[in-house]
Amino acid sequence: MCRHLAYLGEPLAPGELLVAPPHALYRQSWAPREQRHGTVNADGFGLGWYADGDETPARYRRAGPIWADAAFADLARVLRTRALVAAVRSATPGCADGEAAAAPFAAGPWLFSHNGAVAGWPGELGALAALLPPAELLELEARTDSALVWALVLHRLRAGATPGEALAATVADVAKHTSARLNLLLTDGRSIAATAWGDTLYHRALPGLGTVVASEPYDDEPSWQRAEDASLLLVEASGVTVQRLPGRD
Repeated sequence: MCRHLAYLGEPLAPGELLVAPPHALYRQSWAPREQRHGTVNADGFGLGWYADGDETPARYRRAGPIWADAAFADLARVLRTRALVAAVRSATPGCADGEAAAAPFAAGPWLFSHNGAVAGWPGELGALAALLPPAELLELEARTDSALVWALVLHRLRAGATPGEALAATVADVAKHTSARLNLLLTDGRSIAATAWGDTLYHRALPGLGTVVASEPYDDEPSWQRAEDASLLLVEASGVTVQRLPGRD
């Protein structure tokens, strides 16, 4: 299990969302308030963001806990970005360690994060892996359930699916083969798509700035809205829409 957050809107310093609030992602690495699976997110962390005029995001990822990285707070304070994805990781048993296993994953203009776990990793997921061409399996960034989920999403994006279609279809594929918690975040710097599937997901409008989507609120403001389980959340400049995902009893 992990905790993650995405932002889209006017330029701001990532630290305003990830460090400064009383229950920010930084604190959620050791004291999450709503995490039901695991208690500490110390198996790596990452931040991905977009610079103005550049569609390819930059990433800063590390294998250790976010609180042990002396540079992160300074980096998050001085950057400015219109869109970001950040995550702190609690590794699924049997998954690889290391920086490459920490979200966000990236390809082209995309940033992706998975908050959850896929049952049966790795030995029982052959049928799921078979949905991908062998060449794409060889491109997995890390030997983890999250990297496999990301490969399934990316395969659909490359085939022309919209972000929402890619996430919804991937959730359906995984749920067909095994039980899983699949809270997914995806952005290209212009929109955010997210799913709530087995864990909490919230969104909040920041007046005059933009929209935050997160595993759990980073403060106690009443404007946070919780997405129902089995939901697809889409954030665009025009606002937020929430759709029901099929397949949940």
